[in-house]
Amino acid sequence: MLKVKIAKRRDGFALDAQFEVPTPGVVALFGRSGCGKTTAVNIISGLLAADSAYIELDGHVLTDTTAGIAIPPEQRRIGYVFQDGRLFPHMSVLRNLEYGLERTRASQLTHGTLSARGSSAGLASRLAITVDQIVSLLGLEQLLRRQPYQLSGGERQRVSLGRALLSQPALLLLDEPLAALDAARREEVLPYLERLRDNLSIPMVYVSHQFEEVLQLATHVVLMDAGHVVAQGPLSQVSLVPQLRAIVGPDSVGAVVDGVVTSVDTSCGMAVISVGSGLLNVSVPRVSVGDRVRVQLLARDIILATEEPRGLSVRNQLRGVITSVVDDEDDARLVTVDVGGANVLSRVTRGAVEALSLQSGSSVWVLVKAVSTRGHAFRLGSG
Repeated sequence: MLKVKIAKRRDGFALDAQFEVPTPGVVALFGRSGCGKTTAVNIISGLLAADSAYIELDGHVLTDTTAGIAIPPEQRRIGYVFQDGRLFPHMSVLRNLEYGLERTRASQLTHGTLSARGSSAGLASRLAITVDQIVSLLGLEQLLRRQPYQLSGGERQRVSLGRALLSQPALLLLDEPLAALDAARREEVLPYLERLRDNLSIPMVYVSHQFEEVLQLATHVVLMDAGHVVAQGPLSQVSLVPQLRAIVGPDSVGAVVDGVVTSVDTSCGMAVISVGSGLLNVSVPRVSVGDRVRVQLLARDIILATEEPRGLSVRNQLRGVITSVVDDEDDARLVTVDVGGANVLSRVTRGAVEALSLQSGSSVWVLVKAVSTRGHAFRLGSG
């Protein structure tokens, strides 16, 4: 468990944030630019002193201003990946990676090193993460002899990730590591971040204001606005809160649902996902039966029907019950539907709400085009 309670005033800005999140996993600090995300991770790392703070990682207190505890940054066993990589320009890729190993002794908070797999509870002696393991996970085999100036932006960030991981961190902080990359380079690096999440039991705090990155990586979300935490929890839960809708904008409003793959058609890259009490046909590559998958269903793509649809090309039809109808922008309404334990959002016009008598308790069918889910699947591993 990572427990954080911090307060800091600086340059007319006040940060007063508190959250408690499970470990391991990827915790996304998400919010608009300037909401306090970077200040928060700098305080967690020990690089910035807080006015008041309590920070605890898996039972180890790193900061407690009330008790006078402030573990120095180099002893916290925290790896930090910045936006710009910050590689040593005079060292080869291999030497940059090896520097991470050389930091291990100085960065250890307790005796021993952190296991690359297994529980992160406690920091007893375990197998260290090796250079070979990182080179394989991050696809660095062809880069080891190069100098930093010979690397693309995406390659530099992969090396930075590897160096941070080789310091054997108990926690990895990533401060918008893809912000300086163009769209193509971001798409290059994201699969490697997924691989780290799925193969290393190291807690990660990932700072971003790009919802697509959060959708693809996060196992837990802390939503921040104007220096405060306004929501926290699994992404499926946070995706429904009004504060998130205000940040991501109308075109990205929707529900995030988790399900289990029940069948796969490799000929067309489609999988059938069990969601709530129904099934969804989703375009998702490289999954197997039993895998847990995350799907984003945009409110603009969801159609509601009060009678069972027949003779339609829409393959996805979920039976549900309306739990709320609230005002949305441009005189529309946002309808939340429980489809048997999972919730989806649909944006409909005021006229449609009135004509169909849509209200809490109404039974409806939720229609989702299979193509509208393309690119929004997220492999979570076997359930």
